[in-house]
Amino acid sequence: MRTALILLFLLALGAIPGSILPQNVVSMDQVNAYRQDNPELSVWLDRLYLFDVFASPWYGAVYLLLFVSLAGCVVPRALVHARAVRVRPVPTPRNLGRMPYSARFTTSAPPEIVLTRARRALRRYRADRHGDSLSAETGYLREAGNVLFHVALLGLLVCLAAGAFFGYRGNMLIVEGDGFANALPSYDAIYPGFWTDTDDMAPFTLHLREFEAAFIEDERRRGQAASFVADMTYTGAPGEPERTHRLEVNHPIDVSGVQVYLLGHGYAPVFEVRNADGDLVFDRAVPFLSRDTVSYTSDGVVKVPDTGAEGLGFSGVFLPSAKETPDGELVSDFPAPRNPRVTLEGYRGDLGMDEAQSVYRLDTSRMAPIGESPVLAVGDSWELPDGSGTVTFTGVRDYVALQSNRDAARLPALASAAAAVVGLLTTLFVRPRRVWVRATADGEGGTRVELAGLGKTEAAGDNAEFHEITRRLVAHLEHPRNGTPHPVLNTPDQHPREGSDR
Repeated sequence: MRTALILLFLLALGAIPGSILPQNVVSMDQVNAYRQDNPELSVWLDRLYLFDVFASPWYGAVYLLLFVSLAGCVVPRALVHARAVRVRPVPTPRNLGRMPYSARFTTSAPPEIVLTRARRALRRYRADRHGDSLSAETGYLREAGNVLFHVALLGLLVCLAAGAFFGYRGNMLIVEGDGFANALPSYDAIYPGFWTDTDDMAPFTLHLREFEAAFIEDERRRGQAASFVADMTYTGAPGEPERTHRLEVNHPIDVSGVQVYLLGHGYAPVFEVRNADGDLVFDRAVPFLSRDTVSYTSDGVVKVPDTGAEGLGFSGVFLPSAKETPDGELVSDFPAPRNPRVTLEGYRGDLGMDEAQSVYRLDTSRMAPIGESPVLAVGDSWELPDGSGTVTFTGVRDYVALQSNRDAARLPALASAAAAVVGLLTTLFVRPRRVWVRATADGEGGTRVELAGLGKTEAAGDNAEFHEITRRLVAHLEHPRNGTPHPVLNTPDQHPREGSDR
């Protein structure tokens, strides 16, 4: 158990960087933005798998060790508990007066009648006869709850591992008006499980009809997101009817066993590029990655390989609500596109399109700079130097960042988590207790009755319950002899005293 606790602590400790740093499995956009802002630090973070914490070898090693430790703890403990349930209640101690709770009284009822009535008073206890006494126990569910909690935790680990091996997670970006087909090349990033067949993925399609983002206007929280709503249409397979879904945060689309979640949104400026001959060679929306969620100032690149000559590349900054500061600096003071502006820095040469590269980065090592554009409003054009062509900023469209998640073990994992909660509650609220009743002849024609109780936990209600059992037993018998209306009790806070009714 000590080993399991240490491993749980290490697992929680290892999850801290996964909560602080952006993760590839959640948002590639945020990871790329972090890499751009911290290029030198990102090299070491990549080496330590800190952008993929939960898929890293060191995190998996701790996870596997925890699994083995729990299995080695739970299985023997479950076997011990199974044997303990079948064992008879322990024999009655010789001196019941030493117990935390004890009571005694005399009655004219014979000992056999007393013990028979005692069984009735202890109807919720498992009782066994030991000579002139009765031994009873209850609260076995406490240890059963403990075992259930650990077995459920083990099951939860198995389900999480099964989901990781057989499922997949993928990130994609859809611009307003565009669609997505669930195939490997369509993803910006995908993380398949070890045994996932990526050639047999569910053939669903998505289409983003419209996206609407609302931001708070109040001065204290100005610019914070109030809601993200995406009107989507989707089909489960080719030929199936198209269905609609209002996609919001924490309200995913569930299609063909895959859940599609809305993670965030951004802006995609639309550009037209004409070559030196005036021919239109580029006309599309280009997603720019947001630097933050306060101003939504965004960075992006435009690659135009088909100009008829050398390729053109542009790195740009997009400001959704541009405003000039007193120092003359252009900034965005609100995340909504109220006054969109773009600035571009142009390059000409080999874009390196024959090599694998990120669509969000521009490799300028084989390109020559051609200058910087003026600040472009919607409809403005930039005449490229040396008659290389023109670039026109024609508009802005929204895009959404989505994540698809297929996890066949999702429901078993939920059931395991629910069982763990039930086991934990049982462990916390069930109180194991023992009660003994001894009935012996007093030599004067009556019966001396002794009753003792022992709670295995420090619960305040144990003595009250034992006292109620004593009263119930007295009620089942005739009135005590010698005119004593109540039993004499010995409790932790009161020594035996004649006539006490505690």
